[in-house]
Amino acid sequence: MKGFFLSANVVVYRKVSVMAKEDVKIIAQNKKARHDYFIEQAIEAGLVLSGTEVKSIRQGKVNLKDSYAMITGGEVMLNGMHISPYEQGNIFNKDPLRDRKLLLHKAEINRLIGYTQQKGMSLVPLQLYFKRGKVKLELGIAKGKKLYDKREDIAERDAKREIDRRLKESTRQ
Repeated sequence: MKGFFLSANVVVYRKVSVMAKEDVKIIAQNKKARHDYFIEQAIEAGLVLSGTEVKSIRQGKVNLKDSYAMITGGEVMLNGMHISPYEQGNIFNKDPLRDRKLLLHKAEINRLIGYTQQKGMSLVPLQLYFKRGKVKLELGIAKGKKLYDKREDIAERDAKREIDRRLKESTRQ
């Protein structure tokens, strides 16, 4: 920390950033969720996992495609996330599709309860990653898209791709 003086008796300190970027390693992404839903907000949550599940996640053997989160009894549970059994795990392996508890503060859970009681809102996992050696899940508060919304997104993406392609061709000549 470095300090400077405002007056004779007051010293103000400012923090010097040691770590500019946190070490985040993305394991899996749920691209289908961003296609099927409007993501209103995203929350970071921890997961309750066994040791063999963490080892399997480190190998990248996880699938978020059909998973979703539900609030039951004041706890947020993640359903449908598939973690393949660890090869050397033998008797310590758990069921690949078991429900897993998400670690959130009580205030965050209460806020999520308020969002999910609104019509059309649901909780979908967006990505799974390691942050400082811990497995974290980005949970999205989402609203389902209609078919015409999906078509609009596809049309916008195609138009952007076409513009980028033409700009690239014009700069080559």
